[in-house]
Amino acid sequence: MAIRVMLVDDQVLLRTGFRMVLAAQPDMEVVAEAGDGAEAIEILRSTAVDVVLMDVRMPRLDGVEATRRICAQQDPPKVLILTTFDLDEYAFSGLKAGASGFMLKDVPPAELLAAIRSVHSGDAVVAPSTTRRLLDRFSPMLPSGDKEPKNKHVGKLTEREREVMLLVAQGLSNGEIAARLVLSEATVKTHVGRILTKLNLRDRVQVVVLAYETGLVRAGGGAG
Repeated sequence: MAIRVMLVDDQVLLRTGFRMVLAAQPDMEVVAEAGDGAEAIEILRSTAVDVVLMDVRMPRLDGVEATRRICAQQDPPKVLILTTFDLDEYAFSGLKAGASGFMLKDVPPAELLAAIRSVHSGDAVVAPSTTRRLLDRFSPMLPSGDKEPKNKHVGKLTEREREVMLLVAQGLSNGEIAARLVLSEATVKTHVGRILTKLNLRDRVQVVVLAYETGLVRAGGGAG
């Protein structure tokens, strides 16, 4: 079954470009388009969607609030935030709102397609290093780490799980973590799954955000 994608952007030309790229893929189908967040939410009430490509800056309802409302629904679609990065100061808020990751608007088509497939399969962080750079940039928005961690379950992690969590937050993929810790990728994946369960997190993006919020990782990607 093809991955059902919704395009949400107030720029018609940009949506047209994305639609052309996705239409050429046998495993993807653009099932809906919207010019702002409010329209997207309305369409989702009657249209089944797997992945939403969500712009941030839009009229009426921006992508951050739209993402928050979508992800609060029961069995919501995955949301990929589209950002200009250099100008967009809302991407971090989008991740906190529940987005499964974000892509730059000028991303090469191959990377966009890989991102959609990755998110659809449950691998939330599409570009961990890019996520890290964005969080580093907006780290002044985050607590300094000298306060009580927001997630009290962090202390329940084993030493190995904490080690894996820190590496995830620093932008390493499962393969890179496996090489760093001399483990198999399957073992790393198991550790990541246990971390998500223990911390009651949805995906790797939330692991990254939590690690920064609690001060476990400082700006620059180092451990706290």
